[in-house]
This record gives sequence, C-alpha cells and structure tokens, in this order.
Amino acid sequence: MHLFDWLLALFCAIAVAIQLLSALLAGFRCSPLFGLSRPARGFAQPVTILRPLRGVDTHDELTLRSGFTLDYPDYELIFCCEDANDPALTLVRDLIAAHPEIPARVLIGRDKTTANPKLNNVIKGWEAARHDWIILADCNVLMPSDYIQRLLQGWREDTGVLCSPPVGCMPKGIWAEIECAFLNTYQLRWQYAADSVGLGFAQGKTMLWRRSQLEQAGGIRALGEEIAEDAAATKIVRRQRLRVRLVDRPFGQPLGHRSRAQVWSRQLRWARLRRATFPTVFIPELLSSSLLPMLAGVYAADQAGLSPTFALLILMVLWFGSEAALARVSGWHLTLTSPVAWAVRDLMLPFLWIAAWSGDSFSWRGNEIPLTRTTEA
Repeated sequence: MHLFDWLLALFCAIAVAIQLLSALLAGFRCSPLFGLSRPARGFAQPVTILRPLRGVDTHDELTLRSGFTLDYPDYELIFCCEDANDPALTLVRDLIAAHPEIPARVLIGRDKTTANPKLNNVIKGWEAARHDWIILADCNVLMPSDYIQRLLQGWREDTGVLCSPPVGCMPKGIWAEIECAFLNTYQLRWQYAADSVGLGFAQGKTMLWRRSQLEQAGGIRALGEEIAEDAAATKIVRRQRLRVRLVDRPFGQPLGHRSRAQVWSRQLRWARLRRATFPTVFIPELLSSSLLPMLAGVYAADQAGLSPTFALLILMVLWFGSEAALARVSGWHLTLTSPVAWAVRDLMLPFLWIAAWSGDSFSWRGNEIPLTRTTEA
C-alpha cells in the first residue's frame, strides 16, 4: 500500500471511531436508563409556555392537547397567532374550553420587529407572560406529562438556555422514515455528542429561558440578531459566558406523511441556516455522511489485497449498527426500514451540503426569507 492508501484507511478508521463515540455519548444522554436521577431544580417555580400558531398540520390536535395535560402545579399557556382567521385558532379555543382548569389564552397580532417571522409571532406572548421561567415550544412538539419537570431538571447555575431537539416519531411512508433518519440518529446524535463535551447548540423546537437572564442581553428581540432564533440564542448565551444545554431524553415530534419535496426543502432550509450562522462548523458536515469513509475503506481494502465486499459489510455493520443501538436504547423509532432510510439519508447529505452553498434564501411557511450572513461568534 502507498501513503495515499494508508491515509484513506486512517480517514476511514477515524470516521468510524467518531461515529461510534458520538452514538455512545448520545446514548448516555437519551436513554431512559440514564440522566434521570438528578433532583429537579426550580420545581415549584411557575412557568409560562409560549406556542406559536400558523395553520394546522396532521398531528396538531395531539401535540397542542398535550400542553393541557401536564403534571405540573403552576403553569400558563399562551398561544400566539398573527392572523385572526387562522384555522389553528378554532382548535386551540376548543382545547381551552375543554380544559378550564389550565390558565390559557390566545394573543393575536403582527409584529415586524425582526426578519424572523416565528420570533415576531411570539414577542407579544413573551411580553404578556406572567412568569420568569418561559418555555418557547413549537406547536408540533409532543409534551409528555413531566415535560416541565424534565426541562427544569436539566437547568444548572451556568445554563443560559435549555433546549430539546425534536425526536421524529409516528412516521408514515418512506420519506417520513428518511425524515426520522435525519432527525434522530444523525442530527440528535451529533447535537448530544457536542453537548456532552460542552459545545451545545440551541434548538428552537423547545427552549427554556429565564426571562431575567435574557433581558440582560437585550430581551426577546435580541434573538432577532440572526435569521434563526436558535443560532442567535447560542451566540447570546455564549457571550454571557453561560452554556447552552440540552434536556436529557428529548421530546417527540409526530411526523405523519412526508413527501420527498418536503423532506428536501426542510433539510435544505436547516443546512442553509447552519451555513449562514455557523459556517466553520458547517464546513466539516461534508464528512459526516458514511459515503466518503466507506468509499475510502473499500478502496484501501482493495489496495491491501483484502475483499472490498467484506470491508464494506464490516463498515456498514459498525456504522449503521451504532445507529440501531442508539435508537434502541433511546426508545426512538426503529424498524426494518430504518437502515434503508439511513443509507438514503447519507447519500443525500453531500448533495444537501453542496445545495446549501448555492442559495441565499429559504422558504418557510410561505415566506421567502433571505439569509443574513454574519460573523461566527
């Protein structure tokens, strides 16, 4: 073997080792067997939950209803909507009427303070919130009964914001399976591995804040300094010399049916946002797919006189076996179709990476939003 062949073999070995280590770190954070023994902090503190509304998706009744059945003694729900004729309002008002024991209200109005439509929608809720502990939660987050306790449990003295990335669940169809492959054993794995070594990044699906802390950084509107509120949250918290943390055992997002176009559009939007807000972190994402390490390993095995087919089989078992083990111990969606979805995802990743560099805008709920290039903090 020549030096080039040895370098390819080394690259493959390092990539596989990182894959296994990231799955191990994520497994310790996301498995029900770990991370639940710490006492909850601030358990008795009242909490406000803000949920932005726009339109109605397949599982919105399930996810919105879950906010009314939390096992927590003192919390309020505030639903924020821009359009008084939005169909989501009928569903929410029916839920409010069915659960009079839960303090809940709807706020309607437009705010164009920032370039982020979602953030603009929740500003009025933030200003109307009665409590210091505030949770921003998307309408498609499925909240378990101990949702608030688990968030407060993850808060530490050095925490600036505590988040939960989404766990894909209830998929219907192959493209929803591929969406699960992106969300769960890829994005969640990397996010929890990074958080476990102190490099947490905020995720906008669920964000727990202390109003008093964010107000010191300029308040809710400060999250508009970036095109994505979670990227802004990450940079603001780091400037405060605090940490972004992720909750142990993240919360689900029911997917239902997904089309190829929906999956591609959503993943491309997120990729472009990562590229625009954290470019130096986004650049190595090209190497996060199994495609390049497996090609390198097969080529190196062939040059060494070994069976390329056997080498590919071993690499697939190690790579995708680690994802299967992570999904299994974490209780995430896992079927016989999952390995196919993981392989398709990894084939898509290099094309998504390239496409992320080829555009300066993205579409979100009918809004064409230009990317704002910023300097990474």
